[in-house]
Parts: sequence; C-alpha cells; structure tokens
Amino acid sequence: MKVNRDDTIVALATAQGSAAIAIVRLSGSQAIALAESFFYAPGGQTQKRLQDKAGYTVHFGVLKYDNTIIDEVLISLFKAPHSYTGQDSVEISCHGSTYIQQQLLQLFLQHGARMAEPGEFTMRAFLNGKLDLSQAEAVADLIASNSAVSHQVAMQQMRGGFSSKIKVLRDHLINFASLIELELDFSEEDVEFADRSDLKQLVASISGVLQKLLHSFEVGNVIKNGIPVAIVGKPNAGKSTLLNVLLDDDRAIVSEIPGTTRDVIEDEMVIDGVLFRFMDTAGIRTTTDVIEQIGVNKAFEVIKKSAIVIYLFDAHELSSGDLQLEIDLLKEHIGTSQLVIAANKIDIENEADLQAEFANFEEVLYLSAKTQKNTEQLKQRLVSLFDSRTVNATETIVTNARHADSLRKAYDALQNVTRGLNEQLAGDLLALDIRYALDELGSIVGAVTNADLLESIFTRFCIGK
Repeated sequence: MKVNRDDTIVALATAQGSAAIAIVRLSGSQAIALAESFFYAPGGQTQKRLQDKAGYTVHFGVLKYDNTIIDEVLISLFKAPHSYTGQDSVEISCHGSTYIQQQLLQLFLQHGARMAEPGEFTMRAFLNGKLDLSQAEAVADLIASNSAVSHQVAMQQMRGGFSSKIKVLRDHLINFASLIELELDFSEEDVEFADRSDLKQLVASISGVLQKLLHSFEVGNVIKNGIPVAIVGKPNAGKSTLLNVLLDDDRAIVSEIPGTTRDVIEDEMVIDGVLFRFMDTAGIRTTTDVIEQIGVNKAFEVIKKSAIVIYLFDAHELSSGDLQLEIDLLKEHIGTSQLVIAANKIDIENEADLQAEFANFEEVLYLSAKTQKNTEQLKQRLVSLFDSRTVNATETIVTNARHADSLRKAYDALQNVTRGLNEQLAGDLLALDIRYALDELGSIVGAVTNADLLESIFTRFCIGK
C-alpha cells in the first residue's frame, strides 16, 4: 500500500448497490476545495463556499458539473485535525442510485482525487495519531461484529482499553531498560543503576499480566469467530432435527433412514448476544459403508475442535448402562470440551419415568426436538457454559491473533530476562531480551511498525473505511 498523508482520496463509504442514500467520502489536503468546486445552492445557479465554513457542519445543495446537476446532496465537513483521518474530510450524502454513486466517484477522480485503497482512511487515522494500531484493527472487528459480545469487546478495544494496558506495561519496562542501557555506557566503572531485585519483581509482574492476556485469547477467539458446538450421537437420535430447531431453519435433511447425515452441516446462531457455530455430524456407529465411515471419522474430528459437545441420545433406545458406555467412549475424544448430555424424544414417554432411568447422570437435559419441548433450556445451558457476563467494560480480552503472537513472544523474552537475572548475566545480555520484549509490545500498538505489517493489516479492511 502506498503511504501518502497528503494526496486526496475518495471512496464509497456505504455498501455497493442501490439504496435510499449513499455516502461518498473524501480525505486529504484538497478534499474540501475539491467538493466546493462542484457544490451549488439549490437550483444550481450560485456556487456555495465550503472552505470558510466551520467543521462539524452540514450543508445542503447540489453537485453540478458542466451545467448538469448530478444530485441534491448533504455535505458534512470535518476539518483537520478534528476528523476521523486527522485530515480535512468531506462526506457527501447522496441518493443511493448506483448511477449517481459512479458519477460522483468519476467526477472527483477526474479532478485530482485518487481511489482509496482498502483501509486507507483508517490507516491515515493511525499515521496521523488519531488511533493506535490496535485501535485501528478494532475498527475492522467492530464492522465484522455479529453478536452483542463481539460488538462489546470490539468497542472496548477501539476505545483504547487494550492499548492502555499495553502502554502501561511498556512504560514500566522502558524505565528499567533505560537504566540498563545507561549501565552499558559506564561498563568500565562496573556500576549498576538498575536494581536487579526490583527488575526481577517487575518482570514477574508483567509476565503475569501477559499470561492473563494470552489466556483471554482463548475466550476472545470464540467471541470473534463463534463458539463451536458439535451435536453428536447415534444415527436417528434426532441430531438434524435439533440443529434445525436451534437455527430456526430447515438447514439439515431429516429422515427416518439411519445414516442420512454423512458430512458435517454447519451454521451460526446468536443466542442471548453470544454467537454459536452449530455442527451436525454423522451418527456415530460401526458401519461397513465406506462413505458413512468417512462421516463418522469427521464427527470425531469435529468433537476435538469443539468448545461444547452436545451428546444427543434417543431416551427410548439406550439404557443407563448403554449411555455410560457411550459417554466413556466420547470422553476419549472431547478433551477439555464442555459436555452436555441431552435425552431426546421425551414426547413419546412420561418424562418422570425417563428421569428415573437416568438418575445416575447429573444434569441430563430432557427434551423433544420434534415438539421443541425444553429446547429453550438447552439454549440457556449453552449460554451458561460460556458466561458472557464476564465480558464487561473494564475487562481486556485479546481477540486478534497477531496481538496474541506478539504477547507470546514478549512473554518468552521476559522469561529469558528472568533466567538471565537468576544466572547473574551481564547487563548487555539482559538488554537484548528486554529490547525484544519492548519491540513485540510496541508492535501491538504501532510504536514499532514496518510497511509490510501495515499493508497486511489494512488491506483486510473494506474500501471506504
């Protein structure tokens, strides 16, 4: 991506296609002057001034070129440095005709603006100090948020919660790093400016915070991408029916023929603000059908990757002893996943009789996927297993894999510092690992950057943001 802070860029800030309105965005040193060149009072006779107007004001008029009125518009002014990009910026609200959108874009492109590259408006905000790098990345997460929890976490990061924590850690480390660097200037005098015991305590404290942040990435990753939930069980247990109920859609084929589902069927659903990714799997059983066996193998693969496993069984087909054997087999594959045991088809028999049969199993859910009886209880159980109440306005949760990687490298570097202190290594050797940790923490907020990193981050944005 070409990094240029001064030229004027233009892009459509709203989605492609026809709509009631569309917004064309300009930013750069000539943004206001360029918009003014074609801006007239209603009727198109008198040109209207924009450059001498105050920022945060909105102006009504028409855009006209070569004596032809293109559209009636509202122009919002944002003057440097008090704008999203930190530059003079203009947002033109026009009618949402695709023809009008293209006419306006071509008009500005032909008179000095260039098309913005993906994420370039936000990159300029970063380059001009309006956002740090982690806040800029949170903008993309906010746009992509598809649940209340992911929206909440993205907002918290965009407002600088994560950045503030990293900056505090980095500042503490910089203070000691400067003292050790000072020691290197007086190496011949063999003096120590940095108290080694204080440094050891600081490194231990920072390492503890980094560990907590790294642990939060496990939660943050599922918040961002959805909590994977595998629905497993024997053929004809009602897994596909349950998937359709959870999604409120006929997503999977339901049939009385055993082994109908042979591949993993996946879809998403938001429950109480939490995004879940439900996966219906092939019925687990011994089979001579090669294709069905592939489906069974895939079911076990999905189980290993899931945060929650719903084991659904036909309450009239299994005894409590059979269920225990099935659960024991399942636990060999689920690892640390949460297990929910659900007895299906309670509409056929008295629920109390079934509860007596499976009394030895704690917290079995009794439901009917067919009649949807107690399926809401299942949804609430899923939400309780992922307790979204722990996500609050003050908690820092890492959702970005790049951030997690940098935190992990910084943590490893600090572990080297701790070992060096225990072995009483010289200050220059300690300084190398401290600098590395500082660089990794700095890369998160953009204190340490390079062109390749910026391109990798901002090209993932949509054009116009």
